[in-house]
Amino acid sequence: MDEKDELILKLLQQDGRMSNVDLARAVELTPSATLERVRRLEERGLIKGYMALIDPLALGLGLVAFIFVRVDDQHDVVEEADKTATLLAAMPSVQELHHLAGEDCFLVKVRARDTNDLYRILKEEFGQFKSIRSTRTTIVLNTVKETSRLSIKRERVV
Repeated sequence: MDEKDELILKLLQQDGRMSNVDLARAVELTPSATLERVRRLEERGLIKGYMALIDPLALGLGLVAFIFVRVDDQHDVVEEADKTATLLAAMPSVQELHHLAGEDCFLVKVRARDTNDLYRILKEEFGQFKSIRSTRTTIVLNTVKETSRLSIKRERVV
């Protein structure tokens, strides 16, 4: 990855709908060369996709909660955790799912309409898992920063 690729990634993170012509102009390449670079970045997996960022408040999903999940350790913990992860990841209310090291097995980010909706998610959706031993929920009061943008820096050879 060179400086042009780095700039392409930065620009597409800012505006995934940027036209190839505008992108080419910004990176000072021809449109065909820019398109080829974008295709290579996609093929290499650096660009995983393009999506619209939807305002959760506009959909009535104003409550954010992080749920720490512990899996039953009476059986094969790794197998139980893998099964539970697959099922949790399929739940529409789950926005993020992270497998953890430490006492808790997972950190789950959910969005809900309000505390009643969160209670329903915990009771009906999380409650269906026999493998979940316990949950600990933290409700977000105010989101200071939330982004999907990554800091893009090439490895520098000294």
